[in-house]
Amino acid sequence: MKKIVIIGGGAAGLMAASSAAFCFKDEAYQITVVEKNSRPARKVMITGKGRCNVTNNCDVNSLITNTPKNGKFLYSAFNNFTSADTMTYFESMGVPLKTERGNRVFPVSDKSVDIVDALVRPVQKNCNIIEGEASAIIAPNGFITAVKLTDGRILDADSVIVATGGMSYPTTGSTGDGYKMAKALGHTVTNLTPSLIGLECHEGFCTRIAGLSLKNVTLSAFEDGKKKPLYKEMGEMLFTHTGISGPLTLSASAHLRYMDKKKYFVEIDLKPALDEAQLDKRLLRDFEESLNRDFANSLDKLLPKSIIPVIINMSGINPHTKVNQISREERQSLINAIKHFRLNVTGFRPIEEAIITSGGISVKEIDPATMMSKLIGGLFFAGEIIDVDAYTGGFNLQIAFSTGFLAGESAAKYERNN
Repeated sequence: MKKIVIIGGGAAGLMAASSAAFCFKDEAYQITVVEKNSRPARKVMITGKGRCNVTNNCDVNSLITNTPKNGKFLYSAFNNFTSADTMTYFESMGVPLKTERGNRVFPVSDKSVDIVDALVRPVQKNCNIIEGEASAIIAPNGFITAVKLTDGRILDADSVIVATGGMSYPTTGSTGDGYKMAKALGHTVTNLTPSLIGLECHEGFCTRIAGLSLKNVTLSAFEDGKKKPLYKEMGEMLFTHTGISGPLTLSASAHLRYMDKKKYFVEIDLKPALDEAQLDKRLLRDFEESLNRDFANSLDKLLPKSIIPVIINMSGINPHTKVNQISREERQSLINAIKHFRLNVTGFRPIEEAIITSGGISVKEIDPATMMSKLIGGLFFAGEIIDVDAYTGGFNLQIAFSTGFLAGESAAKYERNN
């Protein structure tokens, strides 16, 4: 009887379990999923603000393009289990899906619990889920034999799939255990950094406008000294006590890959629907209605109240100047402040706050056709623990499902050759 132990009951681990069980059919097998939490897939539960952006409705080339970190390594995994396969899988489990802006796919119910239940049900039916924490993978002579748990239990195994996630959201169980166990077996773990995370910007005014949410603005991220933005998109963002966060910021952060070596800044266009000439006309119209008022009291119809003092300071215009005394040059300075609201990025928020971890088990040590270790026979990897990560939009969950499916299938077919 083949025995497979899967360490981690998240998206990748649960998909791996279902995939492996499907392969066995009439053959005797035992698949055990070791999960730290009493309920599996806690991280899936909180993705997409509780709605779960389950995948992106696109082709394989688009999946690879949106995976800037080692995307080509995933070619086999993506082809073996595409985003269309993911959609078919969940709909066959009774979860109708819908495609929204940017080809993002969500359950029609907008409830991530429906996705979690669809992942857990077949595993509960065909496999064993045990609550516990793995401490070591036992592989004498370069071949898997067992997994040791922190409570002393030993689980015999012909193959092991490590799907422990990264370092982000440690409350969901992703605390870096998989990296330690892989390192102990000789695997290389690349530099671990946060991705899809808030940015710190110590400008001095972020604390004063913390909590301000902006909608329908355009955020552009730049490397210092470069004119072409690394990222540019319209949407929503949020000011925090330490900088900025929200959907646009999280997406932008995935493009700032060398925070330790390079300097970055972001620009916010607070009025992207208006070009500079149109904004100038709008300002003149507003000023006409406030000719004898102080400049500080003339922008209420144009901008959120809390950001007005910051914009005034950026414009360099005396707040007590009467509107009818503002020159054309001063108006241009104001337009520049509104259309190019700049913040210098000083760093990421702590990795524990990241949606995903960038870095992980070196792809050079994993067979892309099977997800099996090139160093240890019967050892497989799936999901965020691998040194691959993608942009927002359902791509990271698709990586989990594709690598999980391939790892599960490969582990079921694995025969030791010694």
